[in-house]
Amino acid sequence: MNSFAAGELGPGLEPLAMIGLGVAAALTAGLKSIVLWFPSERVALMNGYMVMLGSLGAVTATAPAEHLIAWMGWRPLFEILAAATGATAALIYIVVPERAVIPPTGLTPGTLSSVFGDQRFWRIAPLSATCVGSAWSLQGLWAAPWLTDVGGFDRASVVAQLFTMSVVLCGGAWLFGMTVHYTKRRGIGTEPILAIISEVFIAAELALMLRAPLPSILPWSLIAIVGTATVVSFAVIADYFPPELAGRANGALNVLHFGWAFLAQFGTGLILEQWPTVDGHRTVLAYQVAFGANVAVQITAFVWFTLPWFGSSGRRMGSIPLFQPASVSDKAETFMPYEQLLVVMPADADAEW
Repeated sequence: MNSFAAGELGPGLEPLAMIGLGVAAALTAGLKSIVLWFPSERVALMNGYMVMLGSLGAVTATAPAEHLIAWMGWRPLFEILAAATGATAALIYIVVPERAVIPPTGLTPGTLSSVFGDQRFWRIAPLSATCVGSAWSLQGLWAAPWLTDVGGFDRASVVAQLFTMSVVLCGGAWLFGMTVHYTKRRGIGTEPILAIISEVFIAAELALMLRAPLPSILPWSLIAIVGTATVVSFAVIADYFPPELAGRANGALNVLHFGWAFLAQFGTGLILEQWPTVDGHRTVLAYQVAFGANVAVQITAFVWFTLPWFGSSGRRMGSIPLFQPASVSDKAETFMPYEQLLVVMPADADAEW
């Protein structure tokens, strides 16, 4: 539900905690099932379809939920949702067959410590978490206040913008799934795609902060679409770990996504509280500082993510005689055709693009 509806519903924290606990395994279980049931080259595509269908919930939580609550109230709506959720769970349990993974003989089964001990995981995790988590935080909580306080939108216009953002969210999951699928078929890694997405996300946030002369729906739609960049992150994780570890690795990454979403929501609110309200609205400066703190962390994570690439590029440049010191490059035995240098030079294990 969006922040407007949540303010009207007003249930205690216990039911909300139970809802969170109940759906906590849904995404990770779906990702694990896809890894088990589909070949590796189609995992990203199927992840995109699954996240796209799951994102329909974000669509129904805006304008459709607004109309349903006005018509029947929130209690009957929640009863319908509970019945539909229970029926779906029973259908999965009865119909979907179980498929076990048998680890290769002679290999020690992977554990969660294998995931957290992998340097590649900690290279992608900060960037994925700060971008995806911030996108969830902004769309789920802070988009509506910003549109009201800074954009000057009324309630109906805010709901309409949130609905548009949710539709874009669904399309983004499909778009990312298709993009990763076709780029991998052409031998292109998924890490550059994640880097481009993070750059676009940071640019959209800066456009909001600097009040760029753009329709507000444009940067907010870009922010919303990054919420489905999990499709790309999970594709990278699938390349890092074997199928028997995919569920743990995706679950670990998703914990960081939600963890940062919580921190971003709480931290943004804490910063906004440092400014007084004017006629019931926060000032533009308050939002600029709050959003800017998020962007600063994302830029730091982006630099950390790209450091191995720049390091490996520098080592390759240093191996070319033209860039070596004269005392070294003047030796005849060091000369080698450039094409051979690209082949024989060892690649950095952490740098895949």
